[in-house]
Amino acid sequence: MDTRLLVAIPLLTLALTMLTPLAQVSSAEWPWGSASEPFPWLNYLKSLPHQEGVTLYILTRHEQTIQSAARVAFLNSPVAKALGISDVVFLYVGSAQWPKYIQNGEIDIAWGGGPTLFNWLDQQGLLQPLDNKTHPEFNAILYEMSKLPATYAGAQSYLVGSDGYVHWIGASLSSFGFTINKDVLNQYNVPAPASWSDLGSPVYAKALPAKPLIGTADPTASTSNTRMFEIILQAYGWEKGWEVLTTLAANSIIYSGSSDVRDAVIRGDIAAGTTIDFYGYTAMQLNPDCQYIIPPNQSIVNYDPIAIVKNAPHTVQAAAFVAWVLSEFGGQQVWLNPDINRLPANPNIFNTPEGAKRPDLKQAYIAAAQAGSIQFNETLSSIWVYSVIYYFKATLVNAHDQLQSTWTAVAQAYLNGKITKDQFDKLVADLSSFFPFVDPLTGKNVTFTLDYAITINGYLANNTQVYQTLMSEWTSGATAKYQWVYQELQAILSGQPAPPPPWSTITTATTTPTGTTSTPQITQTTPTTTSTVTPATSTSPTTPTTSPPQQPQQPSSNVAVVVSLAVVGIVVVILLVYFVIRKK
Repeated sequence: MDTRLLVAIPLLTLALTMLTPLAQVSSAEWPWGSASEPFPWLNYLKSLPHQEGVTLYILTRHEQTIQSAARVAFLNSPVAKALGISDVVFLYVGSAQWPKYIQNGEIDIAWGGGPTLFNWLDQQGLLQPLDNKTHPEFNAILYEMSKLPATYAGAQSYLVGSDGYVHWIGASLSSFGFTINKDVLNQYNVPAPASWSDLGSPVYAKALPAKPLIGTADPTASTSNTRMFEIILQAYGWEKGWEVLTTLAANSIIYSGSSDVRDAVIRGDIAAGTTIDFYGYTAMQLNPDCQYIIPPNQSIVNYDPIAIVKNAPHTVQAAAFVAWVLSEFGGQQVWLNPDINRLPANPNIFNTPEGAKRPDLKQAYIAAAQAGSIQFNETLSSIWVYSVIYYFKATLVNAHDQLQSTWTAVAQAYLNGKITKDQFDKLVADLSSFFPFVDPLTGKNVTFTLDYAITINGYLANNTQVYQTLMSEWTSGATAKYQWVYQELQAILSGQPAPPPPWSTITTATTTPTGTTSTPQITQTTPTTTSTVTPATSTSPTTPTTSPPQQPQQPSSNVAVVVSLAVVGIVVVILLVYFVIRKK
């Protein structure tokens, strides 16, 4: 099937379901009547049947600072005390393992990790629809959700499934960019970057290899950097996007995690590093020489979701926690912590005494919308994400030494006037070019086109033999390519003919791995390193066998009818964006 249809068909469905949130928030009276803030729903939830002495288990990708602050604040809140919640245990687990944990039936909530991860969980039926008819406790969540704008800077603040129910809600906002250290920029007499492509400028190669001035993170260990790499590919197009990623990586020291990039900028180890916004704001708090930059019209704003998972054992208490997280009198205040600095999902927080003390964060909230966003295609993200992660890992991380060595020679030859701009551009194009390799599914020679990335995506996630074969081929192919570009440079400098590319004599092998299926399984998430953090006073969930989640019933909706013209508008916009990406 044409890959355009693979994307276009889900987009049509997505466009239709996106309309539901516009009408989801109803002005109907809430079951607790005229109870006032804060937490007007608390006594109502307390009246519902629930257990006492409950420990909530929460899957999260939030770092330890957020976990600790949220746990302390929640357990000291009237919500936890009134509903008999004795503890909260955060499980910091690699996102690829979340389905297994949820299916065990002892997880209550999933929180943090980005919309790609949560959309993937939802596609597997692992998120609990917020049906307030069968679960009246979910009214508390829907009430707090009603305070959120339906969209902000083009980002949808909650997801409504095809069943008409809300499945996840954004608990905070994120933008994506880079943080600079002005003192280091001045020290090395280089300009501040303004765009993603600037991070790959040869000017930042002047101190290589001794001193990389740029930093980024291994995408297998960072969901936020994975999202940035996807933004670059969608902002610049597939071929140009990989050129930007290649030169960015070539200029960079590649760290094992996103917080390492942040800390390196703060310390002055590097002049600029790719960071999610709240890491940038934290850097600015800790070092006045630091500044967070959102590339104008080259970034996006994401809502970072929270959801109750399927078969959650404590739905009343889970609903209370989610509602507390969304409330300006509860968990939204956690984002104001100077050690956290996240953008809140609920703008009412800035009307509280606590929010009034953070005018800088309010300005950052406004700036996130003013910077200008690309139309990011979440469906495309879901069907290429593993391919992007692992191709980057193989070609730009595993082969990084040869990449940076070649890039240093090329960039410095250009900076020193030994090669022309045209020669430099040709060498950069070759450095980022897609080399042929043997497809393990067909035994034929292929290159890493967008079509191929979509085709192989599911296999990379689910077939060990395909993964190992491609990682080996991509790493060795990239290394050979970088060596060839270095030889090209030397030929130019010596006035000799350019050598042929190493794949000009490649032969076709015919190998088909066992255990593969006829079509790739489309999956969606960002794999990360896995570890489990559990407070010493608590125990982790066991792993009982549970039956597959049941499909939700179609609800009877009291939601207003959405104007049909909106359907056409959303469908047209999304499809236009996709075809623009394909043409780049």
